Amino acid sequence: MHRFYLPPARSGGNTLRLEGGEAHHALQVLRLKRGDEATILDGAGGEYLCSVESPAKNSISLKVKESKSVSAPACGITLLVAVPKGKIIESIIQKAVELGAQRIVPLLTERVVMQVDEAGAEEKREKWQQVAVEAIKQCGAAWLPKVEKPQTIGEFLRSGEKPELMLVGSLQTERRHPRKWIEAFQTEHRRLPRSAGIWIGPEGDFTLNELTAIEVAGANPITLGPLTLRVETAAIYSLSFLNYELNAA
Repeated sequence: MHRFYLPPARSGGNTLRLEGGEAHHALQVLRLKRGDEATILDGAGGEYLCSVESPAKNSISLKVKESKSVSAPACGITLLVAVPKGKIIESIIQKAVELGAQRIVPLLTERVVMQVDEAGAEEKREKWQQVAVEAIKQCGAAWLPKVEKPQTIGEFLRSGEKPELMLVGSLQTERRHPRKWIEAFQTEHRRLPRSAGIWIGPEGDFTLNELTAIEVAGANPITLGPLTLRVETAAIYSLSFLNYELNAA
């Protein structure tokens, strides 16, 4: 089944229209024709099974045959990850989509090589958000994570946003298994957290000052095992664990 993305504002009614890049892919790459079926994802829980009704040169109309709404995950998970060298961040975003992240915050830490100005940060955000769009189309996720612009730890902390359960992968301080922090939260609140955040540092880890700031803001240090993991491995490991523990059906 071919999947396409349309934002919620364009996904209402019995007939949907693909334009721009989505239409080009449907018409020029996949060669869809009248009567072919496709699924439209709106990134906000909506899934629409459609049939091609009217292919044109630069757009394509689809008739909605069935629609359903997928509930949001019980716990919204935020990945706060230091930007690695090269294009590894794109792979991390793809895997984060597959592993149920609700939000991805690329971090510019002291040991991150990439530096951008405000315009460059927005350009990166748009590019990486499109990576997330392509990822939901590939894996069929009903919810599109929000990718934030790259920012410093201080910028995020000053925003005042704070998931109910905050964890940070650490090599420098006394650490606990992440399940211990989940159990402690459950004991105190008599329920699982409705939001969680996981901080993943760069090659060489967060600096001690960065780690202190993150922990002062309420993050609990966790161990990811005895080995030193790459940034992408640590992100996948952490999201896999949290998605299983907090969102498994």
